[in-house]
Amino acid sequence: MSTAQFRINHQIQAKEVRLLREDGTQIGVVPLSEALSKSQEAKVDAVEIAPQAVPPVVKLIDYKKLLYQLAKKEQAAKAAQKKVDLKEIRLTPFMAENDFSTRLNRGREFLEDGNKLRVTVRFVGRQLTHREVGPQIMDKATVALADIASVDQTGKWFGKQYQATLTPIKKK
Repeated sequence: MSTAQFRINHQIQAKEVRLLREDGTQIGVVPLSEALSKSQEAKVDAVEIAPQAVPPVVKLIDYKKLLYQLAKKEQAAKAAQKKVDLKEIRLTPFMAENDFSTRLNRGREFLEDGNKLRVTVRFVGRQLTHREVGPQIMDKATVALADIASVDQTGKWFGKQYQATLTPIKKK
């Protein structure tokens, strides 16, 4: 929940305030004493929602209801966010063409789901004597996925692995 602290009722320190009803309609600029009396008449709280404004904005609303509305708004904003995962496909320098295309199809599925894709070419044993094959395999993979992805991070060596990261292209 939000950690925002609001001044309510007698905690408000301004002499004059801009007063709003619960539905957001404006009453006008009134002295603080009048705002507090209106809040007591309506049996709600006077909540200072914009203390930095001149004059400060005070809303006539039940304080617990305001906190509930803010929590709901935060929850809706959090639900609207899309979490992007980083998925990985692993290739080897001398893999068969069918294996290569199968891995790329799996990578294509990851990208179409909106995830980032890390393409890794792993070298084992004597394969390390042919390090020049890593960038060739990576280029082949990035060209094959170029229609749906752009290169986010170009190929780099990390020990015995050559890695690049691809980001899906936004659909219009």
